[in-house]
Amino acid sequence: MAITANDLRKGMVIMYNGELCQVVEVDFVRPGNWRAMAQTKLRNIKTGAIFQQRYQTTEKVDEAIVETRLMQYLYASDNFLHFMDSQSYEQLEMEQDIVGDQIKFLKEQMEVYVKVYDGAAIGVELPPSVELEVIEAPPNVKGNSATSGGKPVTCAGGHVVNVPMFIEAGEIIRVDTRTGDYLERAKK
Repeated sequence: MAITANDLRKGMVIMYNGELCQVVEVDFVRPGNWRAMAQTKLRNIKTGAIFQQRYQTTEKVDEAIVETRLMQYLYASDNFLHFMDSQSYEQLEMEQDIVGDQIKFLKEQMEVYVKVYDGAAIGVELPPSVELEVIEAPPNVKGNSATSGGKPVTCAGGHVVNVPMFIEAGEIIRVDTRTGDYLERAKK
């Protein structure tokens, strides 16, 4: 489906030179008395390579028809992640490289949106925040809770995040999946 470059948004999947590419970043620039342009960073889905491409805002771009399915993350094996459609019980696998750093936020049995193109999984949309267990935290020193500083802790999955001084190992915290930042202590 052809759209204008003016309609490009972060996260969209487009066709570029016959290859599937995801829009990582898009900036609209209007340099001086030239025509407006869409300056994009694209990630080739097959190779993972990131490159820049500039479009005139009125230029036509082919948007790929990508299906988004609610699926349950099952497990990781070798270099693959396995997902199951909760309705049809169909299972799909995806290379871990496609997910990248977001793998730290995946937990077994978690429901996520999986992007599917021609029957193959090409991406994952995580919820805005996830609850992770703190597995390693430096000890809390009495009197430190009043300061505005924080301490780095390691969560299940390997994510390291800076948290307030009162957070201890074994606690469950909520983390923003877009930025990786600590949001709050999870309710028990």
